[in-house]
Amino acid sequence: MLSRRLTDKVFAWLFRVFSLTGVAALGAIVIFILIQGIQPFIFSTSGSIRIFVEKFDSITVNQTVYEKPDGFIELPWNTKVVSFKFMVDGVERDMECHLNPEKNGKTSVVEPIEAGDGEVSSPNTYTYTVSFPGDFPGVKKRINVILPEAPYGILDFLGGTEWLPVHTRVFGIFTMFVGSLCVCFGALLIGVPVGILSSVFMAEFLPEKIAGLLRGGVELLAGIPSVVFGFFGLMVIVPMVKQTFKTATGNSLLSAVLVLALMILPTIIVISENVLRAVPRSRREASLSLGASKMQTAWHVVLPHAKSGVIAAIILGFSRAIGETMAVILVAGNSIQFIKSPLEGVRTLTGTIALEMGYADTRHSQMLFAIGVVLLIMVFLLNSLILFIRSRSMEDS
Repeated sequence: MLSRRLTDKVFAWLFRVFSLTGVAALGAIVIFILIQGIQPFIFSTSGSIRIFVEKFDSITVNQTVYEKPDGFIELPWNTKVVSFKFMVDGVERDMECHLNPEKNGKTSVVEPIEAGDGEVSSPNTYTYTVSFPGDFPGVKKRINVILPEAPYGILDFLGGTEWLPVHTRVFGIFTMFVGSLCVCFGALLIGVPVGILSSVFMAEFLPEKIAGLLRGGVELLAGIPSVVFGFFGLMVIVPMVKQTFKTATGNSLLSAVLVLALMILPTIIVISENVLRAVPRSRREASLSLGASKMQTAWHVVLPHAKSGVIAAIILGFSRAIGETMAVILVAGNSIQFIKSPLEGVRTLTGTIALEMGYADTRHSQMLFAIGVVLLIMVFLLNSLILFIRSRSMEDS
């Protein structure tokens, strides 16, 4: 008896520790995403002008000498003139950069950088690179001037139709938001009727043994990785769409809709079938005793009684569709544009994160986290909708 009580206490303590650890880890992830995603709308990218020097043994910046500089040389964000002195081919060179600091933390170049025979390039509107011949062939000395970016407007982010993160630093997600909704609702338009019909057929008309075999197969499909569905879509659905509609490429909104419809089917079927089987047998018997057929009983008695669970299954299928990444990337075409035809390419929010996170810089990376915040809010709203529907159905019953 003593050992059993001790074991119960140990396991109870372990359960508390693991549950609290899991909740804390999830909370930390959500907080991290929120902080990273909110930053670009509140703060500038940096509180200073950053200068990164390559291949220079010594350089003077605003009368301060830096020997073999390593890392960033930082100047106040409101600096108006940055002067450089350095040696190239044994000759001392001078260079100036005239800036225009603004109140919101943004700094811009007033006039072209005076670099003499140096090669000036601007990868984007906030980064300027000046290159000079190095000490060895093929090696160049570079001075990179990185200016702070002002906080980005949240309305420009949510309502903007252009996503140009590298050159002009424009971050508008409205086009991708519309594309994500088109993909998800298109998948629901196909997947929901098929899923509900299949669940009703399995729960009400198939013998138990055959339904059990089909149920196991559907549950197996639910566990297949999404990249496998994407590969199937790339090898089968994309060529089928291309040949059927005689298009230049089959990577399109239609292909993404078909693949996502296949992916959400197992979720809708499994949950809906379990809910339908949970309907009390007395409801069926009462309907049949009044002269209703088995089909009428299934559609007018069993399905309405399980409507809250079926709606929850549909919303969970939508949640999976809105968060899908790999399968959509493989078949959607990934074109950032307003869709005029289902045969055109589309870019989703999750696809943008997966495609661009590998090379994103500070502001670009923060904007991708902001997309993650938008997705979190969408999932939160969906979960709230599930709870609301369940509470209303419980009140009605």
